[in-house]
Amino acid sequence: MDSSGEAGRSTALPLALLPRVPSTEAMDRELFPEPARSPAARVRQSVVALFAALGIAAGGADSVPALEVEERSVEYKSGDVDVPAIVAAPRGAGPHPAILFVHGRSGWHDRLRAHVLRLAAQGFVVLAPDYHTGRMIPENPIEHDPATEQDVERGLDFLKTVPRARADRVGVVGISRGGYHMALLAVRRPEVAAIVGYYPHLASPNAPEPVQVYRYMPEVEQLRVPALLMVGDADHQLRRELVVRVGERLRELGRPVELVVYPGAQRAFDFRRRGRTLGDDLAREDALHRTAAFLHRILGGR
Repeated sequence: MDSSGEAGRSTALPLALLPRVPSTEAMDRELFPEPARSPAARVRQSVVALFAALGIAAGGADSVPALEVEERSVEYKSGDVDVPAIVAAPRGAGPHPAILFVHGRSGWHDRLRAHVLRLAAQGFVVLAPDYHTGRMIPENPIEHDPATEQDVERGLDFLKTVPRARADRVGVVGISRGGYHMALLAVRRPEVAAIVGYYPHLASPNAPEPVQVYRYMPEVEQLRVPALLMVGDADHQLRRELVVRVGERLRELGRPVELVVYPGAQRAFDFRRRGRTLGDDLAREDALHRTAAFLHRILGGR
């Protein structure tokens, strides 16, 4: 499925075009002793086997030990607005590569905070702004407030003042609608060296619905930095197709992109609480370590 050479990689069907991976026989024996005790156990075994066939390790891609992390609350100015944020960083000497973490339409919450702490434990200084609270935007707004684009962008400037952050080249991680901000920053700010999108919304949020369904945001054509795009194959069809379409377009343009479609993973596989599946759990772990490996490869560190 990937014919772009170094320009991009994808992890998706068909299996015949994907890299071979070491046998998971030992892991299967531990997780699923014979005989299988229930249909659910057989389903779990099948999902793990499918992840392995796709080159997605159950323990995460390129997993490395986590570091001890410290966290603090901060605020920075965006015009007249005070933007609350957290900074999470490994304890001890730096500098460490820097990441701007952009939440989605659901707003900031503790499950995203846990995501930020896990990412920082992989060797990054992470700034995560709560760009809704400063403008009193309610949870899950339908319309996009363009003023928040400046609020998020000011986070890049604030990162340059954070101790132990190496912020001359920054990675941006966008969650859902945070992926829209991520793409804007990638074309507007030269210090953005890489982007990572978790099921990113890569269409203009205030465009008419047919435009959002059938067209990606125009900035996609301008993306030049390496991109890692991840989505579950059980995500909403329109979002999944949008992410895949953008990944394929970037490959056509010869841009560096890695597209990962996780089998059995749903929307918000990284933090959803209800109705979680084994696919969600495996995707969350793989996505974390895949993100860390991808950003360290570009930004340095560890």
